[in-house]
Amino acid sequence: MELHTGRPHRSRLRPARPRPVRTLFGSVVAGFAGLLVAIAPATHAHATPPPADVEKQIDAAWQKIEPIIEQHNKVSAQLADNKAKVAKLEEQIRPLKLQLDVAMTRVSAISVQAYMGGKASTLNAVLAGGSPGSLTERLSLLDAIAKDEAAKVSDVAKIKAQYEAQKKPLDDLVAQLTAQEADLAAQTKDINAQIAQLNQMRLAAYGSGGGTGSLRPVACPQTYDGSRGAKAAQVACQQIGKPYVWAAEGSGSFDCSGLTLYSWKQVGVTLRHYTGWQYSDTTRVSRANLAVGDLVFFYSGLSHVGIYEGNGWMTHAPAPGDVVRMARIDDYPIAGYGRPG
Repeated sequence: MELHTGRPHRSRLRPARPRPVRTLFGSVVAGFAGLLVAIAPATHAHATPPPADVEKQIDAAWQKIEPIIEQHNKVSAQLADNKAKVAKLEEQIRPLKLQLDVAMTRVSAISVQAYMGGKASTLNAVLAGGSPGSLTERLSLLDAIAKDEAAKVSDVAKIKAQYEAQKKPLDDLVAQLTAQEADLAAQTKDINAQIAQLNQMRLAAYGSGGGTGSLRPVACPQTYDGSRGAKAAQVACQQIGKPYVWAAEGSGSFDCSGLTLYSWKQVGVTLRHYTGWQYSDTTRVSRANLAVGDLVFFYSGLSHVGIYEGNGWMTHAPAPGDVVRMARIDDYPIAGYGRPG
């Protein structure tokens, strides 16, 4: 808790409202399924491995999966960028195509009238013109008009061809990226299921209660996938029981923003030591999109912060005289959520 006057009273405990933590996985990697198979028998033939061992196994799987996730993100960004380029070129081509259609219609009419009809067209011109002299003049005029129109059509056609030449490789790339993204995304459900199975093994290792008394009443973190946010949350869990000391940021004691600073620092992310700054330094997320490791801010003055552990739980350093502990995020008036990094 940041030191301040007039600290609001702790709100009445309300029932927790667990929220799912959604994690995007891009693709399965070779050997991951085999890893899962190798791990699974331990839950049947032997005693359940301790949580730390399962977390190591999840970490190993995550190290293989994470590069594929990043590749998926790259493909998605490239696809969106190239689709935008294609749309822009199509907008540029559209008026040229209309201009080309109009010009071609005019030239076609002239050509049919003056040249395409052979003798019939000549006879019609004579009859309409009244004399051979007027026929020569009219044919010369039509020829000049046709050449002018043809020149205009040629210019438009060249421009249109230029744009279409630029568009074709983009179309090809979009098709390729779309297929690649679909292939990666198709395996997302399978990846989530496999990670979830590993996480269930981890939770099972904590036992039915999963906690260590009132300070850690449930497994901490509640969900774990080996990601940077999960690792930061795990660090916070490891500080449970250490005393609250104003302005402290570890490793033996903490205040609220010192705990979040310390936890994220261990995974390479720098936060400043003040809740207001940490709110500014993080990206806003909704409650529905909260992920393990996100920061939860409290009170209208942003005077308190905790680190999210999943399923409505957080780890925080509450106040002087208290120690780092887990709590329901709904135990305090929530002001917002932030994602470091």
